[in-house]
Parts: sequence; structure tokens; C-alpha cells
Amino acid sequence: MTKRELIALVAAAEDITVKEAELAVKTVFGSIKRALQKEDRIEIRGFGSFKVKWYPGYQGRNPRTGDSIQVKGKKLPFFRAGKELKERVNQG
Repeated sequence: MTKRELIALVAAAEDITVKEAELAVKTVFGSIKRALQKEDRIEIRGFGSFKVKWYPGYQGRNPRTGDSIQVKGKKLPFFRAGKELKERVNQG
């Protein structure tokens, strides 16, 4: 599902205009992005949680040349599905 399809689905489900649905979807996603930028944890009951994880640097290899390179540490967003979402996905 694309963002555009999600907006259309929200508009139809809530009987609102596409513009209003777009604002709602953008507000939710924007709030999640801002919270992750501040490294806050987001928990949506029944759906899952988002947090930022730190991955330390490591010694890697350039696949073309085989030379050893140092890969810098980085922060990445991490999503963990909630129990209810896992159960719904596995229902079939």
C-alpha cells in the first residue's frame, strides 16, 4: 500500500475529503518522524512500537576491491510489531 492509497482509504472510511485525510496521515507520520529524531520511543497499542537503535561501527570490506574499510556507527529506526498485529497477520 502506498501513502496515496492509505490517504484514499482513510478518506473513504471516515467519509472525509482527500485533503482532510491527507492532512491526518501527514500529521501522524510527521509526529512519528519528529519523535524518532528526538530519539523518543513511540508505542501504538495493538500495532507496535518504534524506537531508534544505535549500531556501532565495524571493520568491513569493499566488495569490489576486497580492501578493508572502517564502517561508521549509525542510528537507525527500528519497528517491533505488537502481539495483536502479529496475530492478525498470522490468521491468514
